[in-house]
Amino acid sequence: MGNRLWRVGFKRLGFKRLGFKRLGFKRLGFKRRLLMASVSSGLVSGLVFAAPVWAAQDEETNVQNLPPVEVTAPPPASVRRSAPTRPVARVGAASSASPKTRLYVYPTSPGTGRGLDVDKVPSAINAVDASQIRRTGSLNVTDALRDNIAGVNITEVTGNPFQPDVEFRGFVASPVTGTPQGLAVYQNGVRINEAFSDAVNWDLIPTAAIRSVTLVTNNPAFGLNALGGAINLQMKDGFTYQGAELDLMGGSFGRIQGSAQWGKTVDKNYAVYAALEGLHDNGFRNFSQSDVRRFYGDVGYKAGDSEFHANMGVAKNDFGASATVPAELLDKYWGATYTTPQTTSNRVGYLNLTGKVDATPTWTLEGTAHVRRYEQKLVDGNPTDAQECAIAGLLCFGDDTTPANGTSGVQLANPYPSGTILGEIDRSSIRSTTFGVSGQATNTDQLLGHDNRFVMGATYDASVTRYNATAEIGSIGENYVVSGSGLFLGPTGVPDTVAGPVSLRTVNQYNGLYAMDTFNITDAFAVTGGGRFNVARISLEDQLGTDLNGDHTFTRFNPVIGGTYKITPELTAYAGYSEANRVPTPLELGCSDPARPCLIAAFLVSDPPLKQVVSKTVEAGLRGSRELNIGTLGWKVGGFRATNYDDIVAIPVPGRTGFGYFSNVGRTRRQGLEAEINIKSSTLQFQASYAFVDARFLDALTIGSNSPFADADGNIQVSPGNQLPAIPRHRVKVGVDYAVTDVWKVGGNAIFVSSQYLVGDESNQYAKLPSYTVFNLHTSYQVTKNFQLYGKVDNIFDKRYATYGQFFDTGAVPNFTNGGADFNDPRSLSPARPRAFYAGMRVTF
Repeated sequence: MGNRLWRVGFKRLGFKRLGFKRLGFKRLGFKRRLLMASVSSGLVSGLVFAAPVWAAQDEETNVQNLPPVEVTAPPPASVRRSAPTRPVARVGAASSASPKTRLYVYPTSPGTGRGLDVDKVPSAINAVDASQIRRTGSLNVTDALRDNIAGVNITEVTGNPFQPDVEFRGFVASPVTGTPQGLAVYQNGVRINEAFSDAVNWDLIPTAAIRSVTLVTNNPAFGLNALGGAINLQMKDGFTYQGAELDLMGGSFGRIQGSAQWGKTVDKNYAVYAALEGLHDNGFRNFSQSDVRRFYGDVGYKAGDSEFHANMGVAKNDFGASATVPAELLDKYWGATYTTPQTTSNRVGYLNLTGKVDATPTWTLEGTAHVRRYEQKLVDGNPTDAQECAIAGLLCFGDDTTPANGTSGVQLANPYPSGTILGEIDRSSIRSTTFGVSGQATNTDQLLGHDNRFVMGATYDASVTRYNATAEIGSIGENYVVSGSGLFLGPTGVPDTVAGPVSLRTVNQYNGLYAMDTFNITDAFAVTGGGRFNVARISLEDQLGTDLNGDHTFTRFNPVIGGTYKITPELTAYAGYSEANRVPTPLELGCSDPARPCLIAAFLVSDPPLKQVVSKTVEAGLRGSRELNIGTLGWKVGGFRATNYDDIVAIPVPGRTGFGYFSNVGRTRRQGLEAEINIKSSTLQFQASYAFVDARFLDALTIGSNSPFADADGNIQVSPGNQLPAIPRHRVKVGVDYAVTDVWKVGGNAIFVSSQYLVGDESNQYAKLPSYTVFNLHTSYQVTKNFQLYGKVDNIFDKRYATYGQFFDTGAVPNFTNGGADFNDPRSLSPARPRAFYAGMRVTF
């Protein structure tokens, strides 16, 4: 239904010494400080020991699942010959390294360093580890984010579970080209938002190879797009993962998936790691087959306090993305589709080089270099504005008099008999090559006799993208399949071109310079301050003319300030303020003229300037932990408010199927509350969370819509205070895992998502998309120490619900299930999967 990029995107509107003193601390005081860190902020459940030597296992960390840093205290002075001036810290050190204590840290910058002691982080802590990802039995890392982070909500806007939208606090990281993005995503310190539209292709991330995921908020150091935060993925390597694992699973809808991973340390200085994943799924809807193939590898070298890695990955994925479907068709058949074909092919290859060197006892230097090649091809069957002319035998566009021209500029002859329902097949391709380098320095010298941690860094990324699009005239059959004719639309419309092929070359250059400092005023009170200066230059070069040519430069300094206070050893308070910015993408700049709307993203037409989006966020909260008889109790509660200035949204044009433009719409605000409680012991893991997100327009706005409440011109009036669509206000999550015996575990979770307004109902006049609650169960049985059987049931009560909804043009294509009459229900929905059963086995070596 509609061009996909319009339909599902456009319409939907260096860890360094942990701040300990270098010299003169007493061993007892050092231990006391480590103990306080280990029980504070609801993050640590005690010491965690390495996996048995007989099997490779993902390391279970703590309640909040942060990657641990192992800290070894210096030996007593009486036996010390060459005493180090500071404690030695290693991430994922071998189990033979002893004595040791683990301290949990959190990323504060996009470098490869290991972050800041969690007691000193002036923002909410959100993290997922490898064991939680594995527990989902999914090759989608987004499933683990949904299950374990209170504020995260997943919507299948594309209709495919492997290409979901991840929404956090009302900000989105989406694979849909044309969706205004609000989250930055990093993999091993490299930003992986795609160059042309800042989209995030979750299907390209090698899930089995992920060691930890942290969702960082209130931090501009993560650069562009971090309006709502940054999702930071750290990958496994041969130093942190040893052994081998083979995982096979199959089940409903023809699902067959498998993953294999292997890691090994060679001669203590070298390490290798590799992961391979494959998946085939027929899908529960027509034409919704999915194939995923991914590989990730890492070679590492470590000597003393220096460590270097080369890691690379490739992926080749193909999807039948079914997108939304009219509600009336879903009433007939839950697996229905609308206007196919709709296929996506994603390809990626990348190489990253990282290095970390302890230049002095208090200075750590880090660097990365990366190259990434990304290709995407879309084939999308849609309704069309091409129609029969008043003069028989010819095609017109938009009305029965405006000629529909071919690529030669000559009006097209109608290849079909009179009365045929016309459609079109839109094809587009994106080919991007990105190169980047970054450097970061961390210093832990004392300042005025107090512990201090200073980080500064610089990043440079350059991307070259080739974008091409064509539209082929076709006919729509009663199964809603569009069949091509071999005739392609060319420049059409006088005086303004509204359709035609596009060939565009874009160049992005993103520069960033950041610095952050955390100063311990007392052992309990720490203050963080800093900021980042971003410079972005985007050039557009039209390969078929001059209409799209443009050169745009954006600059912005984003500050951050915050503090933490340890009220008691079991309770920490935090508060902070930060700013972040997002610059318009080449796609948005190429389609921003309301007088010349375009078929997103098939036909770009002009590039009037857009302003960059600036978000200003304040957040505060409490977190704590306590040891109970049943395990470690952790909890947290916090509030946030983020105000976007000059927010960019996609605005449809009434009466023009699939056409629209991007525009600045003034201010929007997202505010809310997040609360979580969890218990962890050797036999029980329990987690419950609640998130409230209130997202609203703050300025009046007139936009086009297919809403039944639109005026005669097809517009709706948005008033200050109207809620943003597609953002549910309430999310409740409960999960439990229980060890019935030493070898048998059972668990399950429940997720409640409240109602939400449909996209296109920005004026909040239509009934909301209903709320839903879904229950899932899983179990595992350790047959032998190396062999495990597991199974899961998703949506155990077979709940029929939709995660996303929008309005569509009810008259664009007839309702063939109702005798060819027009559709009556204006809603088009993304149906969720029915009940599904899966079983698998896991072998470790």
